[in-house]
Amino acid sequence: MRVIGVCRFSYPALGGFKRMHDTVAEREAYLYAPARMALRFAHFEALTLPSVRAQTDPDFTFLVIIGPNMPAPFLEKLHALCDPVPQIKIVPREPLKHRLALQLAIQDELGKARPESLQFRLDDDDAMGVDFVEQIRSVARRTGRLRRREPRTVIEFNRGYSATLSADGIIAGDVISAFWACGLAVHFAEGDARTIMNYGHHKLHHEMPAIIQPRPPMYIRAKHTDNDSAAKFRPTGLKPLTDAQRQIFRDRFNVDEEQVRAVFSALDAPRGKA
Repeated sequence: MRVIGVCRFSYPALGGFKRMHDTVAEREAYLYAPARMALRFAHFEALTLPSVRAQTDPDFTFLVIIGPNMPAPFLEKLHALCDPVPQIKIVPREPLKHRLALQLAIQDELGKARPESLQFRLDDDDAMGVDFVEQIRSVARRTGRLRRREPRTVIEFNRGYSATLSADGIIAGDVISAFWACGLAVHFAEGDARTIMNYGHHKLHHEMPAIIQPRPPMYIRAKHTDNDSAAKFRPTGLKPLTDAQRQIFRDRFNVDEEQVRAVFSALDAPRGKA
């Protein structure tokens, strides 16, 4: 059973953003602005990458989708961060609608045989539990009857954290969500040409059976000034980590508050909260 994750990293999609632009060139200018890229890299380095690197089941592929015109310094930095992690593949794509671009990347990775697969998506500023791949594979194996009857099934871990990262550390709050992208995966039967990107994550349970796991906490969703959905995900009610939460962040997500302070202290962009 293949396990494939997909992540867009400053990909200049045609649509797919709340902030709209008239041309691809305008979209690229916005995406590749130095202050914005510094913030994206900081979250990717301190949140996303540690959680991908520490997966307890290493048998998965994580596709990082980028545009073909990413400036060389940013491309070199992305490769420097990702190349030591064998599961990561950086995939350049010409500007397309973002769902189509990610669908094609997954389909290309699966190949024409379309083996049975578990697919997940993760933003470049979120983290998944270090046992996410292990857990979704375990759930799929333990629900064999359902898999044989249903061509697609969503597996959701609905408990996690919202967090804002800065040079001062991490402020966070517990969350119980409803089909957020960062806490779920979809099982696809062999031969299925569809992908997780054929569906809006909030409506997956309208299309297929859902298995909901309320534990363990399985994601950290970042809130910051460059959230595309900042109006919806404002960082209210977040508090500094307790010692117990600090340990959970280390053990569950491989996210270390001291590394967060170090990474974000290097940012030249002003710190703020959405």
